[in-house]
Amino acid sequence: MTTPHLFNVVPVLPGPLEPLQDLAYNLLWSWDSDLFLLFRRIDPAIWEETGNNPAALLGLVDQRRLDELSEDDGFLHHLSQMHDKYQRYMGASTWYGQTHPESDPREVRIAYFSAEYGLARALPIYSGGLGILSGDHMKSASDLGLPLVGVGLLYQKGYFRQSLDTDGWQQERYEANDFYNMPIELVRGEGGEPLVISVEYPGREVFAQVWRLRVGRVHLYLMDTNIQENSPQDQDISDYLYGGDREDRIQQEMLLGIGGVRMLAALGHSPSVFHMNEGHSAFMALERIGQLMKAEGLGFSEARIVCASSNVFTTHTAVPAGFDLFHKDLVEKYLGPHVAALGVDFERFMALGQGDPQDGDAPFNMALFAARNANAVNGVSELHGAVTRAMFHEIMPEIPVHEIPIGSITNGIHAPTWTSPEMASLFNRYLGDRWVDEPADHSVWESVYQIPDAELWRVHCRRRARLVTFAREHLKTQLRGRGFTKSHLEAADEVLDPDVLTIGFARRFATYKRATLILSDSDRLRRLLHHPTRPIQIVFAGKAHPLDEPGKRLIQQIVHFAEDPQVRRRVVFLDDYDIEVARYLVGGVDVWLNTPQRPMEASGTSGMKVVFNGGLNLSILDGWWCEGFEPDVGWAIGTGETFDDPDYRDQVDARSLFRTLESDLVPLFYDRDPNDLPRRWIAMMKHSIARLGPVYNTNRMVQAYHDRYYHRAHEGYMALTGDGFAMAREQAAWLEQIYTNWSRVRVQEVRLPTQVRDRPVGSSVEVEALVQLGQLQPGQVAVEAYAGLVDESFGIPQGEPHAMQWQEDLGDGLHRYKGTIPCVASGQHGFLCRIRPEMPGAPRLLGTIRWE
Repeated sequence: MTTPHLFNVVPVLPGPLEPLQDLAYNLLWSWDSDLFLLFRRIDPAIWEETGNNPAALLGLVDQRRLDELSEDDGFLHHLSQMHDKYQRYMGASTWYGQTHPESDPREVRIAYFSAEYGLARALPIYSGGLGILSGDHMKSASDLGLPLVGVGLLYQKGYFRQSLDTDGWQQERYEANDFYNMPIELVRGEGGEPLVISVEYPGREVFAQVWRLRVGRVHLYLMDTNIQENSPQDQDISDYLYGGDREDRIQQEMLLGIGGVRMLAALGHSPSVFHMNEGHSAFMALERIGQLMKAEGLGFSEARIVCASSNVFTTHTAVPAGFDLFHKDLVEKYLGPHVAALGVDFERFMALGQGDPQDGDAPFNMALFAARNANAVNGVSELHGAVTRAMFHEIMPEIPVHEIPIGSITNGIHAPTWTSPEMASLFNRYLGDRWVDEPADHSVWESVYQIPDAELWRVHCRRRARLVTFAREHLKTQLRGRGFTKSHLEAADEVLDPDVLTIGFARRFATYKRATLILSDSDRLRRLLHHPTRPIQIVFAGKAHPLDEPGKRLIQQIVHFAEDPQVRRRVVFLDDYDIEVARYLVGGVDVWLNTPQRPMEASGTSGMKVVFNGGLNLSILDGWWCEGFEPDVGWAIGTGETFDDPDYRDQVDARSLFRTLESDLVPLFYDRDPNDLPRRWIAMMKHSIARLGPVYNTNRMVQAYHDRYYHRAHEGYMALTGDGFAMAREQAAWLEQIYTNWSRVRVQEVRLPTQVRDRPVGSSVEVEALVQLGQLQPGQVAVEAYAGLVDESFGIPQGEPHAMQWQEDLGDGLHRYKGTIPCVASGQHGFLCRIRPEMPGAPRLLGTIRWE
């Protein structure tokens, strides 16, 4: 069939309703419940049918209804109020504007790259936690007024929709997104034609058109290859999120990284800071280097130094298997021409992404490539930062693990998005609107203690009842799709009890998350479920990756357990977990259960969402809960132990889980006063909100990114690009000398002028070292005595470097250094001398240390 000529039909709004267009195409409605209710008022049935999509709603609602609303004084007043509120938000003073009054509000300074964004139910271009975090990052950037743009891909089919077959086995289906009926806009050039960028792939050029999504004050730009300029094969590049094979993945990641940088240039944006949220976008470093080389006449090393100075890399992976790896042949096939165009040897480029550059066949690791091209690298919780340093230490063992320059910023959630309307209304009454505008201010949340116990409990019970109603309706739809009989559908009306302690467990069904840990002692669980006066009930939800068979078996096991006639009123699994299901769950459960294998949970954010709705956490001490846990804000499973035997670990954790439920948690929930209020439970709810709320929100998180990384990256970029890139050229010359001469560098001899035996605290040890620097000069390196307490293996696990001073040139590249090691604590100490490259203002070179 001949390719059709295309045109787009748009709804016609009566004049008085035209402000709806502005409101529909800005996602502020996704976190402002008043705006949300305005659209629902137009037509509740269509609003629900479209998945809360205002663009589709305006296209589907009957024109007679629109005409009717245009003459409805009540609706017009409501619309006027909401449009005024929208304009106030867009024009209000912001945190960034107040702290950086010198900045031009029209100048984009930060580009945020992510493979997925979970912003709203109407935009299914996310799979789970990473996407939800990216969406919340964008919303808080808007609230704070950061000069930031988002970069991503617009997936035609996105992530899969989940259903279950008759045996409870997960089934996947993909539904095409209709971009022209979503709250996004096609970016057009001056002549009205769509803005299109291109990326070179083997033997062809791939094109992508650009869509804009308005997220409050900031914009998210998404690339889409499903256009007629591409072959059918290339139209599919942006089809599926996390689908296909390794070749599909590298094609997507080239589009995200290389295409994303080109897209920003085509839009007229010149950010000074680039944030890679996970390694999927790491190829953007290569494109940035190429653009700098071409535009400024820089060499590869000079351009790479400038690029790295302004790149930020955040990793969310807690195990090496989670990193994207590509075989050398695949990288050469797709990236070889791009590298050759820069005049760079391919092996040199490949080494930037290899764990062992000496192993020519080692795979290309996207996380390593990102880390080696970013001066700021972080994990997403304190524990995850430590885990990431340990992982990188295995790749570069010459660097002590605590010296690996990887920090951490603990994740958060966007409070207005995830706080239920009922709880938000309660906060507005007792906290004012500062909980929305300044959620990171601890003083704001102290007013939680002013909320009457009865009022807080009444709101929470109402949310639990809403969850029960939602779960019953969802379950009936689910059972109908699985072919169950009328009797089963009728039984679904009786699942769960709005007055029973409700536990929620919902997340990606990866095996390390141990969704079935609570099922490991079914007899004990059944006693809890059917206790005559203190029963519990559990709501499960979550998806397994289509290729994760063990994860699918976990889902099936839970479904089979929930279908047991003896427990089916107390346990339910809700399929097709998405933003809507999550909102009902986090807004209605009493307890959020989290049982990962420590330390494999990088952060976790679902438990944070529960906090703002009055729920309490029951979790393994992993991810964010290591920092958030206190005995009066929730419960810990175990004490943070790790075990080599996984079966034994599961047994220990299961015993701790059941002991906590039976002896502490359940009795506390049902401990009621004469007014049927669980006063001690409510006290924990208030402590949880007041102490955790100001910390685990994305306003605090984004402010931390700005203060610790974005601002420094911008300053570093400006310093390196100033004065004709003089500093960059100087650092590059130093770097080339280091790489050329490093093989000759060594510690030749260590001398102790006096006999070292017992030394009193407060004294010191004098050390001399003869070091061979080859053609390098003393000012290009640092020579240090690395000293500290010695462990049972005669290692120095927590040593500190002590600078040694140059004394004299002994000729032929040999130099004498002298230093002092202070004795500040008793015990057996040791030291080693080492040499590392050093230049004022230059970043520390990963994996480059010479020990004696």
